[in-house]
Amino acid sequence: MYEWVKALHIISVISWMAGQLYLPRLLIYHFDAETGSVQSETFKLMERRLLRIIMTPAMLATWIFGLWLVVLIDAHQEGWFAAKFFLVILMSAFHGFQARWVREFREDKRLRSARFYRIANEGPTLLMIAIVILVVVKPF
Repeated sequence: MYEWVKALHIISVISWMAGQLYLPRLLIYHFDAETGSVQSETFKLMERRLLRIIMTPAMLATWIFGLWLVVLIDAHQEGWFAAKFFLVILMSAFHGFQARWVREFREDKRLRSARFYRIANEGPTLLMIAIVILVVVKPF
């Protein structure tokens, strides 16, 4: 059972991370599109579908299979797991921020700069690197 749950967890994480890395890039391009244009409306559709059809279900599956793994391997007592758990909470919060940004663009609000989205684009990458190191190396 462990191998199946682990495989499903990894598949979920890959799907979630694909969206976490792609959505900020879409927002950067959307920012440059003229409000009300066909291009802007296309970005709205792409962002909404990515978030609702891929990212959110993948995040939920990541949490379900991840918590299942914790039970199977009794990881909650390990130091590396506590650090990883905290970073996954941060990744989930970032997901929530992205959902808010998509909602703002859907309402044609441009509350942040293109530079903001370029910087935000790096957040999931840094979190992912730290999480993978914790899981693979288990430094503590």
